[in-house]
Amino acid sequence: MTTTTPSPTAAGSGANASEAFRASSERRGAAAASQERTDRVVRRVLEAIYQVVREEEVTYPEFQAAKRWLMDVGEGGEWPLFLDVFVEHEIEKVAARTQEGTAGTIEGPYYLPAQTRLPAAATLPMREDEKGEKLLFTGQVRDLDGTPLAGAEVDFWQADADGYYSGFAPHLPDGNLRAVVVTDDQGRFEITSIKPAPYQIPTDGPTGALIAAAGWHPWRPAHLHLMVRADGHRQVTTQLYFTGGEWLDNDVATATKDELILDPAPTADGWAVEYDFVLERA
Repeated sequence: MTTTTPSPTAAGSGANASEAFRASSERRGAAAASQERTDRVVRRVLEAIYQVVREEEVTYPEFQAAKRWLMDVGEGGEWPLFLDVFVEHEIEKVAARTQEGTAGTIEGPYYLPAQTRLPAAATLPMREDEKGEKLLFTGQVRDLDGTPLAGAEVDFWQADADGYYSGFAPHLPDGNLRAVVVTDDQGRFEITSIKPAPYQIPTDGPTGALIAAAGWHPWRPAHLHLMVRADGHRQVTTQLYFTGGEWLDNDVATATKDELILDPAPTADGWAVEYDFVLERA
C-alpha cells in the first residue's frame, strides 16, 4: 500500500501563523501609535493608493477583483504571510538605520515562541531519519566592545531538507529543527543541524494567486532563522543564507543581504560554518 505525506496548505500555514502572532504581545504591538501618528501614516498610505488608481486608471472590474482578493487573504488567514513576504523587508530597512551590530533581516511568518531550551553545545530536535546533509553551526555572541555575552539566547529555527517548517506542515513533529540554545560562559554556541532547502511560499491560497497573476516566482533561498538576545541588549532577528544557493539574487521576500551569506566548509560528514553575533546595548 502506498502512503502519502500530507502536504502543508496555505490555509493551514496561515492559520498557524495567525495564531502564533496573536499569542505574542510583542507581535501584536505593545504600544499603540498616537492619534497624530496614526492619522499621518494612514493618510499617506491612502494617498499612495489614490495616486496609483489615478495614474494606472484602475477600472471598476480591477477594483472589484482587488476587493475580492483582500477578502480572500483575510478569510484564508494569509495576512502574516503576505505582509512578511512583501512588506516586512522595508520595515526592517527603516529599523536598521539606527541599529549597530549584526545585520538583521525579516522574521518571516514561521517563528514559534517557547521552544525547547538547550545548552551551548546541542543538536536540534529532529527525526531519527531526518534527511539532509549535516551542518555544524558555531559562533560567539558578543557586545559591541567585544565582551562575550554568557547566557545569551540563540533562538533558532529552519526548514527541513524538503523546505517544510514544523508547526506549519502536518507531517512534521512539533519542535522539529527548532530550539533556544543558551551560550556558555564565553558566549559561544555549537549547533548541530542539517542544511535546509530552498522552498516556495504557499501558493494554493490568495497570495499564490497574486503571484501567479503577476507572473512572479514564489521561491526563497535556503536559510537559517535566528533571534539572538541577551539581557540589556537589543535583540537581533536575522536570517543566514548559503553562498551559491539558488534564489539568492531573486528572493521573493527581498530579504537577502551580502553580509548574511555563509560559506560553509566541507567536513568528513557534512558541512561546518562559523558566524558571530554582535549585540548593541538597549
